[in-house]
Amino acid sequence: MPESSGVREVKSAARTVALLELLAGRGDRPARLDELAAQLGVPRSSMYQLLQTLVDRGWVRADTTGSLYGIGIRALLTGTSYLDSDRHVRVVRPYLDEASDALGETIHLARLDGADVVYLATRESHEYARTLSRVGRRVPAHAGALGKALLAERPDSELSLPAQPLTALTENTHTESATLLADLAEVRERGYSIDREETVPGIAGFGFALRYDAPAVDAISCSVPVARLTGEHEARIVAVMREMRMKIESLLSPASGAPDWR
Repeated sequence: MPESSGVREVKSAARTVALLELLAGRGDRPARLDELAAQLGVPRSSMYQLLQTLVDRGWVRADTTGSLYGIGIRALLTGTSYLDSDRHVRVVRPYLDEASDALGETIHLARLDGADVVYLATRESHEYARTLSRVGRRVPAHAGALGKALLAERPDSELSLPAQPLTALTENTHTESATLLADLAEVRERGYSIDREETVPGIAGFGFALRYDAPAVDAISCSVPVARLTGEHEARIVAVMREMRMKIESLLSPASGAPDWR
């Protein structure tokens, strides 16, 4: 049985978490009992009992036939509580509004989680609709402005990059470590990252690490359609986002007395 910090893992708890993460990762694609049992290597009878327990408690939902399962509303309540209790998120949110109002573009806050970044807050542009920037969305850190801004805060020797080739979200995503590391070197020199259609076709992004932690784990970014990205507008985006970063960092510091959850 795996151990962490000398504490033996509780098998039933680990199985429950693995099931919830699997269902959450499927989005709008519900799963059948046999499929879940096979993916997690759990006997069918044990999986059925676990599912029924979680359905009764609201963590999993079942369709009217009782044959399809998806993530339940309790997961939403817990996720909302995470955001509401996080001081960093509360402080940053007004500045996302300020940047979005100033630029007319979509502004994000995300956090590094392993090899991915997770979106914590988004302010949508009124000029165009986006469907991929929802809170809770995970994106490989190597594939966009937010993740590259955070990876660049760490020495190359400390980066744990996935096995090559790196996952490609578009034809412009870095798939080789060498090109990614060269890009990160430019990010460090420039002070912010640039994503030119690496995450979503037709969308560019500019990412800024928030250095109230060392190394930074949170970042903000501005997303803009490439069709609207003139040199003048890009310079304006960089100036406004740099200002937002300075304002946020001036309010948040390790000496603030708030719990350090990471």
